[in-house]
Amino acid sequence: MVAACRLDTDPRSEERAPWVELVSSAVTRGVSVRRARVVSEPVSDYIRYEHASTVVNLLAGEEVRWLPRRQALGVLLPATDFWLFDETVVRWGFFSGEGALLGHEVSEDPGTAGQCAEVFKAVWQRAVPHAQYDIH
Repeated sequence: MVAACRLDTDPRSEERAPWVELVSSAVTRGVSVRRARVVSEPVSDYIRYEHASTVVNLLAGEEVRWLPRRQALGVLLPATDFWLFDETVVRWGFFSGEGALLGHEVSEDPGTAGQCAEVFKAVWQRAVPHAQYDIH
């Protein structure tokens, strides 16, 4: 449950520091780290938690945008979350409704990676930067 989760926004905390270091190092090398979140509205408690904790992602150097699901019409979204690396590798993430990681799968299929790249591009163009997304 999200209510039982402690909101950790300290980039130096034991839980957050490894991620912050990884992303900061990549950004320093010139790597673009972008995250787009497609969300249903009104947002759930879990999305409120994610929104509040995004400050750590931003401090690390990520760019984060939010897209309300109703503004994603016409974009054929995958059925699950994914990470796209260099537009060649896809890491699918499987989560419970409360946000717990259930597992993941990796694909290096060029067709799948190309489709995910196109989806991400479409979502990114429509999404609003974190600072402009009103969660309420």
